[in-house]
Amino acid sequence: MRQNARDTARTPAAGPGRTAGPGLSRRTLGTETLLVLALSLGASAVSALISFIGAATRPGGLKDQAARLNASHAPGRPWLDLAWQVFGIATALVPVFLVVHLLLREGAGPRTIGLDRRRPGSDLARGTAVAAVVGGTGLLLYLGARAAGGNLTVVPESLPDVWWKFPVLIASAVQNAVLEEVVVVGYLLRRLGQLGWSPAAALAASAVLRGSYHLYQGIGGLVGNMAMGVLFVLLYRRWGRVGPLVAAHALIDVVAFVGYALLAGHVSWLPTG
Repeated sequence: MRQNARDTARTPAAGPGRTAGPGLSRRTLGTETLLVLALSLGASAVSALISFIGAATRPGGLKDQAARLNASHAPGRPWLDLAWQVFGIATALVPVFLVVHLLLREGAGPRTIGLDRRRPGSDLARGTAVAAVVGGTGLLLYLGARAAGGNLTVVPESLPDVWWKFPVLIASAVQNAVLEEVVVVGYLLRRLGQLGWSPAAALAASAVLRGSYHLYQGIGGLVGNMAMGVLFVLLYRRWGRVGPLVAAHALIDVVAFVGYALLAGHVSWLPTG
């Protein structure tokens, strides 16, 4: 029987000398979890904190500074730039492959967190509905936080106008979605459940982690993504699948990246860096 998120959340705590997973001690699973985070979004959280401290202590307000995503790595050299873009997207997915390997080693596999193609229609439909709600709310929160001086100006893309611009933006959006939902929701909740964390504590840890690696955007990025993290954990526990969350996140980022590329400088309400 497939173990879903509700089952994982109720996994009993492992005491001294007992295993918290198939053949693995509690200490081993705890170390594994810390290493996965240190190689991925945990490191991003520390980087975001340092970036925010730098922005907050720099002369001038936060909204007068820019947080740039999907920037050029080799201006004026489009083929070299493309190579760097593809390299960055591919290497960012390595922690996902590591998580899949660890789940297979455990004897569970990625299906246990709903990372599969069994329900593509359902996942996409649910993801689209979630994206419509979260995306609109997130945009309003960002504009409000920036106007209040609590957020940097987020520049979702500043790539050159070359043929690969939009494919790279879409690939970057999908990469973000897969990495974050697999690591911060599916994997982390499973491991914290096996380590004996309560459902409430695991939810808080996942939401705080999601918010913290968006802190480079400012307070609005922190708070907005923590709220999104709470919602996504609740939906994951209801559905037992990361598939809809990956779809929702990918759609949100695709609209943000591509929408900015098409609208920046053409509409007055969209801040530009």
